[in-house]
Amino acid sequence: MIKKEYHISGFDCANCAAKAEAHLNKSEGVSYCRLDYSMNKLYISYTDKEWDIKELKKKIAEVESDPLDIHESTGKMEKGKKIFDLRMIILLVRILVCTVLVIATNIFLRDDSQYWINFGIYLGMVLILIYDVFYKVINHIIHRENILDHNLLITLSVAGAFVLASLEHESMADMIMLPHCEAVMVVLLFQIGRIIESIATNKSKAAIMSAVALRIDSANLIEGEEIRKVTPDELNVGDHILVKIGELIPNDGEVYEGEAFVDTSSLTGEYVPVKVKPGDKVTSGCLVKEGTIKVKVNKKYEDSTISKIIELISKGGEKKSKADEFIAKFAKIYTPIIVGLSLILFGALFAALRDWEKALYSALELLVTGCPCAIVISVPLAYFSAIGLASKNGIVIKGTNYLDEFVNMGVLITDKTGTLTHGSFAIQKISINNVSEEELLTNLRAAECLSTHPIGKAICHGYNVKALANEQKNFEEIPGKGVYTEYQGKAIVAGSYNFLQELGIEVEHKGQEAGVVIHCAVDNEYIGYVLLSDELKEDAQPMVNLLHSENVEIVLLTGDKEENAKDICTQLGIDRWHSELLPEQKAEILEQEMAATKKSVAFIGDGINDAPSIIRSDIGIAMGGIGSDMAVENADVVIMNDDPAKVYDALAIAKKARRTSIFNIAFALLVKAVVGILVAIPAIEVSMLIPVIADTGLTVLLVINSLLLLYRKVKRKNV
Repeated sequence: MIKKEYHISGFDCANCAAKAEAHLNKSEGVSYCRLDYSMNKLYISYTDKEWDIKELKKKIAEVESDPLDIHESTGKMEKGKKIFDLRMIILLVRILVCTVLVIATNIFLRDDSQYWINFGIYLGMVLILIYDVFYKVINHIIHRENILDHNLLITLSVAGAFVLASLEHESMADMIMLPHCEAVMVVLLFQIGRIIESIATNKSKAAIMSAVALRIDSANLIEGEEIRKVTPDELNVGDHILVKIGELIPNDGEVYEGEAFVDTSSLTGEYVPVKVKPGDKVTSGCLVKEGTIKVKVNKKYEDSTISKIIELISKGGEKKSKADEFIAKFAKIYTPIIVGLSLILFGALFAALRDWEKALYSALELLVTGCPCAIVISVPLAYFSAIGLASKNGIVIKGTNYLDEFVNMGVLITDKTGTLTHGSFAIQKISINNVSEEELLTNLRAAECLSTHPIGKAICHGYNVKALANEQKNFEEIPGKGVYTEYQGKAIVAGSYNFLQELGIEVEHKGQEAGVVIHCAVDNEYIGYVLLSDELKEDAQPMVNLLHSENVEIVLLTGDKEENAKDICTQLGIDRWHSELLPEQKAEILEQEMAATKKSVAFIGDGINDAPSIIRSDIGIAMGGIGSDMAVENADVVIMNDDPAKVYDALAIAKKARRTSIFNIAFALLVKAVVGILVAIPAIEVSMLIPVIADTGLTVLLVINSLLLLYRKVKRKNV
C-alpha cells in the first residue's frame, strides 16, 4: 500500500470537496481517501500503483470541474489560497458588469416596445452569471454522477424564475422591477454570496494557519568573526547561531553564551517568559523577548520542535471526526430530500390553487432555501478551529476525531513519574551492606550511567559519568525492572526488589520507606540500596479535581511500590491504582479498563516506557514536550509543557467544538425550516431574495461562528 499526501486547492465549496472525496474512495486502485477542505490537504492510500498528478486531476474532473491546483505536500504547513485569486477577480468583474446593466436597464429600458431588447439583455446577464454553475450540472450528467447538489438547485431556480418572468403580461412601465430582473437578482446574490463565503473561508484558513504555522525565515549563523543570514534548513548539528531580541529561535539547541528571557507561549501556551542561561536547552519557535544568546544547534530543522508541530497540525484533518462523517452522510441524503419536498410542494399548491406559476415559484424558492452549504462548510471548520485553539494553548492534537474521543472520555489512566510528579529524583537515604557508601554509589553510578530513565539520571546527577560510561560492557536496561552492566570485570545489577529476587539475589532489606528504592548487587552479592523521592507537580491536583468535575474517573498505573502509589492517590484523591507494574502489565490493565466501559479511555504517560499503552488507548497522551521521538510517533495528543491539567483544557476545547457544530447544524436547519414554511404558505408573498439570503448569508454567518472558536479563551473551573 502506498500512502501519499497532496496539497490541493481550488474547490468552490466544501460540498464540492466532499463529492470528490467520495468519488476517489470508490475508484479502483484507491483503498482510502480523505480530503480536508479546511486545510487544503488530500490524503490517499493506493492499493498498488501510485497515480501521477495528471491522473489524479482527471479522476477528480469526472465529478468536479473546478480548476484545481494539486502538488505533492512538503509535509509542512503550506500557505492557503490567496484571499483574491484570478478566478475570484473574474467573478467580481462579472458581478460588477451585471449590476451596472441591471441598474441601467431598469432606468432606461422600461417601454413595452423594448421588451425583446430587455429580454435579450437579461438573458445575457443570466448566462454571464450562471455559466460556471450550469457547466457543473452538465459535467455531472456527462459522467453519470449524482446531479442533486446546490448547483442543480440554483440552476433550476434561476431557470424557473426566468421562465415565469417571460410569462408575465403586466406593463413594464407600471412595475417596480422589470420582468426578468428577479431571476437575475437570484443568481447575482448567489454569486455575491459565493464571493463573501470564499473570503470568509480563506480568512478562516489563514487565521488557523497563522495560529499554528510558526514559520521562521532566517537564522544568524556564526562563522568565525562573521555572521551570515541563512535559512533554518541550512543549519547543521553543531553550528553556532546568534538569536537577538525580537527573533524566533530557528532550531533546537543549547545556550553557550549570553542570557535572555524567552517567550515559550507559542508552544506551551504559557505567557510568562522563561530565563535561559548557558547550559540551558532552548526550543525552536520560541521568541527572545529580552537579551541576546548564542546557541549551539543540536537538531536539524526537520527534526526540531517547531517543524514537528507544524507537520502534526497540518495532518490534523487526516482522520475524520464523527461530525465530519455525519456531514458526509447528511449531504448525500439532504439534497434529494429537498428536491423531493419541492416537487411535493409544487403538486400540493397546484392542486389547491390551480395556479402553476405560483406553485412553481414557491417550489423554486424551497430549492434555494434548502442548499446545504452552510452546514457542510461550517461544521468541519469548527473542528479544525478547535485544533488551532488547542495548539495556541500548548496542546497538539493529531486529528479531529480525537476531539470526539475527548468529549466521550470516561476514564483517564495515568502514569506517575514525569506525569503527576516532576521526575526529578534526589537521593534521600543510603543503606549499605558490607561496603562503604562511596563504593555503593560508585557501583550504582556505573550501572546507571548509560540509563535514560529519570531515576538513573538522578543517581548520576552531579557526577561526571563520561569516563565511567566508556568502561561499561554488555549494558542492558530492562524496562520496569532495572539495569545490568559489566564494569572492571564485575557484574553489577541495579533495580527493584523483585528484579533482584528474580535473579536469585538475596536482598537484606526490602526498603519500606515512601519513595523509590533502588537495590544494588555486585557479582550476585547484595551491597545495599538508595532511597530517592520525587515531588508532585503543582498542576497534578488541579487535573484530578477538574476531571472529577467532568465525571472522569482517574486510575494510576505505576511500576513503583504499593505504599508509594497509595500515598500519591490518597494525596490527590485518585480513584484507583495498580502498583509494581511492568510496561506490558500496564497495557493489560488498560485493556481491562477499556473492556469495562463504553466510554473512551485515555492514557497519559511519558511516551517512552508507556508506548504500548499510549498506542492501545482511545486517546494516547504524551507528556514531556515534543522533543521525544517516541512521544511524537505514538501519541494522539502531545502536551507541550509538563502540565497534566492540560488534559482538562483539551476536554474543554473538544466540548466547545461539539457545541459550536451542534449550534451551526441546529440554527441552519431552523432558519431553513422557517423560510421553507413561509414560502409554502400561499397567503404569504416571499421574494426570491429571502431564500438566497437564507442560503448564502447563513453560510457566511456560520463560517464566522466557527472561526470565532479559534479566539476563545480556555477557562478552568474553580474546584
